[in-house]
Amino acid sequence: MRTCRTIAELRAALESRRGGAIGLVPTMGALHDGHRALLRAARDECEFVVMSLFVNPAQFSAPADLNGYPREEEHDLALAADAGVDFAFVPTAEEMYPPGFQTWVDVTELGAGLEGAFRPGHFRGVATVCLKLFAIVRPDLVYFGQKDAQQVEVLRQMIHDLALDLELRAIPTVRDTDGLALSSRNARLTAEERQRALALPRALATRDAAAAREALEAAGIAVEYVETAPFDPPVLAAAVRVGSTRLIDNFPLEGDAP
Repeated sequence: MRTCRTIAELRAALESRRGGAIGLVPTMGALHDGHRALLRAARDECEFVVMSLFVNPAQFSAPADLNGYPREEEHDLALAADAGVDFAFVPTAEEMYPPGFQTWVDVTELGAGLEGAFRPGHFRGVATVCLKLFAIVRPDLVYFGQKDAQQVEVLRQMIHDLALDLELRAIPTVRDTDGLALSSRNARLTAEERQRALALPRALATRDAAAAREALEAAGIAVEYVETAPFDPPVLAAAVRVGSTRLIDNFPLEGDAP
C-alpha cells in the first residue's frame, strides 16, 4: 500500500492505473468492521482500491466535536493495508481547503431534514469534500455504508444532478453481535450506556415511528428524531443521545431487517 498526502502525489500515482476499475472508500478514520466491509466490497469489485483518511472539518458545526473525533492513523493504515488497499490518501485540512477556498456544494432538499435539521451545514461539508475526492481520484465506483442512509441519498442525488461518471455502492449496515450498529462513537459509551443503547436497534426493528419513539423514551434515551424517510429503500431513521454520545441508526422498511 502506498500512502499519499498531497493531491498531486495521488494523481500522479493513479495516472498509470487508469486502465482498470478504481474504487474509492472515503473514511474519517477510526476504522472498524463496518469499514472493513466497504474495503472488502471495493477489493472484490475493483482492480485498484483507494481509501481516503480525512477528518473533514467542514462537516462539524461544534469545534469540540471536531477536536474530540478519534484519530488513529497508525491503526487505520495498518487495517487498510491488511484489507488490500492500494493507495491511502491522507491529506491535511490545508491540502483540501487551501487559503481562499470558497466553493461549496449544497444538496438542498435531501440535506435539509433529519441530520440536516439537527446539524446545520453538515451535508454541505459532506457533499463538498466528497465531490473534491471524486474529482481527485476519478473513481469508477465509490463505497458508503447504509448506516448513514441520508448521506447515501444526498450523495446519490449529487452524482445524478452533476452527471458524475461513477457509481455509488451502498453496503448494508454492519452490526455487533448485540445488534448495535458499528460506529466509532460506540467507544465513548460506558458499559451501562451501551446496554441502554441496545434499545435503539430494538426500537427501529418495530418499523413503526410512534412505537419506536415510545420504546426509546421508556428506556430513558433522549430522542432527537424518529422518522420514516422515503429513501431508496425507505427506512425508519433515528438519532438519539445516550449520555453524552449521539448515535444514529436506521432500518429498511422493505425486505428483511438487518
